[in-house]
Amino acid sequence: MTHDADPMNELHWLIDMVQTIEVGLVVLDRNFNIQLWNGFMENHSGISPNELKGDNLFQRFPELPADWLRQKMEQVFLLKNNVFISWEQRPYIFKFNNYRPITGRAEFMYQNITLLPLSSLSGTSHISMIIYDVTDIAINKMQLTAANEQLQQLNQRDELTQLFNRRHWQELVQQEFARFSRYQEPTSLLLVDIDRLKTINDQYGHVAGDRAIQHMAHLISRNLRSTDMACRYGANAFALLLHHSNAEQTLQLAARLQSSLAQTPLQFNGEQLTFTFSAGVCPLDEECNSYDLWLDKADETLAKAKMAGRNQTILTNG
Repeated sequence: MTHDADPMNELHWLIDMVQTIEVGLVVLDRNFNIQLWNGFMENHSGISPNELKGDNLFQRFPELPADWLRQKMEQVFLLKNNVFISWEQRPYIFKFNNYRPITGRAEFMYQNITLLPLSSLSGTSHISMIIYDVTDIAINKMQLTAANEQLQQLNQRDELTQLFNRRHWQELVQQEFARFSRYQEPTSLLLVDIDRLKTINDQYGHVAGDRAIQHMAHLISRNLRSTDMACRYGANAFALLLHHSNAEQTLQLAARLQSSLAQTPLQFNGEQLTFTFSAGVCPLDEECNSYDLWLDKADETLAKAKMAGRNQTILTNG
C-alpha cells in the first residue's frame, strides 16, 4: 500500500533547501520588487528577508548597474529565455566581500549570475536571480593569465637590458616591412654599437661591461617614443625600429643619444666611466625588396661607422 506525499512536508523541504543552498536566490516580481531573498543573500549582505520583502531591488541597492541589469531582465520577461552573466563580463552584481580563505587576496566575491523566467498560468510574472560564488575559479584563471603574460614577456625580453630580444624584435621588423609595402610611411632602422666594450671589461671587469650595456639601454629607452621599438641586437649592440621617422629624424635621434651619453657617464664603484658608440641609419625605401635586405643594409652601415673610426653615425649610402 502506498501513501501520497504530504504536500506541506514537500513545501517545507523545498523552503529548507532554498534557504540553505550555497548559492544566492532572489525572486523579483514584474516591477522588480523583492519576493524572495534566501539565506545565502542574507549571510553575505547582512540584510534579512523580512527587511527587504516587497522593496524595489534597484531602489534598495542603488549601487547596482540598474540600466544594464534591467535591460537583461526585460529580455528574460519578453523572450522567456534564461540569461547567463559571467564574471568575465562583469565581476559582480552584488558587491559582497570575499571571506574565502583560499582566495583571501580577492577584495570581493566574483559572481556568475543566471536569470530565469518564472511562469504561472497567466504568463511570466516573476524572475529569479541565481548568484554563484566563483571567486576561486576567477582568481585561478586571472593568476594563470598573469603567469602566461609574464612568461610571454620573458620570452620577448632580453634579461640584462629588458629591451626586446633580437628574435621578437625581428618579428616586429617583418610586420613593419609588410606594413610599409601597403602604406609607404617613413620608417627607419638605427643600429647602435658600444665602442670598445672589451676595454671596459678588461680594465674594470665584466660587471662594469654589463653596467655599460644597461646604461646604454636605459638611455635608448628614455629617448624612444611610444611607437618605437628597441632590442638588444648583439652582445653590445642595439637595434631601433622607428615608425614615422625619416633619415633626418633618425640622425637627430642618434645625435640626442650621443649627447645624452656624453652628459651622463656611467657611475661605477665611485668612478665615472665614459664610452661612445657607433651607429648606422637605414631608412626603408622601395629598393629594399625584403626585410632581410633592410637589416643587411643597416648592418653594413653600422660596420662602415666602426671602420671609419667609431664614435660617429653614418647614413646608408652616405
